[in-house]
Amino acid sequence: MNEQLDWVKQKDEKTEFSYRPLSEELLFLNAVADGNINLVQQNCVDKRFSDPVGLGTLSTSPVMNMKYHFVITAALLSRRCIESGMSVNEAFGLSDYYIQRIDKVQTLPEGAHLHVHMVMDYTRRMRLIQHPNASKQVIDAIDFIYTHITERITVDMLASSIHISQAYFSRLFKKEIGVSVSSYIRDRKIEYAKSLLQFSEMEMADISAYLSFSSQSHFIQQFRQQTGLTPKVFREQNHGARWREPQRTPPEHTME
Repeated sequence: MNEQLDWVKQKDEKTEFSYRPLSEELLFLNAVADGNINLVQQNCVDKRFSDPVGLGTLSTSPVMNMKYHFVITAALLSRRCIESGMSVNEAFGLSDYYIQRIDKVQTLPEGAHLHVHMVMDYTRRMRLIQHPNASKQVIDAIDFIYTHITERITVDMLASSIHISQAYFSRLFKKEIGVSVSSYIRDRKIEYAKSLLQFSEMEMADISAYLSFSSQSHFIQQFRQQTGLTPKVFREQNHGARWREPQRTPPEHTME
């Protein structure tokens, strides 16, 4: 078989196929890594994992195709969570566990059900890592931030969403999270912008508008203040960069 010719033929047959935007995947991975249960639950409710639109065909068997995508999701989740503070052993251990379970699944509904369990398991564990002592009010506000990350978010909007006064909310958030509400919102937007600069082809003006910065110049100013680099330089240095390769901790040897 001429693999190059076979690839060209398959590629030509897919000329009308459109993959899901990378920004959607990044938002989902970031939501899990940040312990954003509401946004991840909504993704599960929308059945994005079982929706074939925008997903590549990895097998002609629907069940095997689902399994392959499940393994990819497990691999991405484990690495993204490691970057956000989960131990290597815990992240890879979860990945191994769920991949072994998906191997025994025989139907698409079973696979979708297991996918929900896996992503919610990672998300709940990350919530404990990210905000171990936060109150329900602050957690709800953080969930609101991630759910509306592409919108203009104000302190008053957040306080209203959890039904407490703006002054009390600001004090509570700073006490429990360690930074002001406005700083936290800015930092999360910049983190998302970094992902888009690194892994997508979106223009900087489009990223600025997508994340609801007041102007492109304001976006550049905030980005440089946070990272020490302009968005342009950051993209030049990081675009297409691979995941940092984590290393498993070798098991301890015990004396017999």
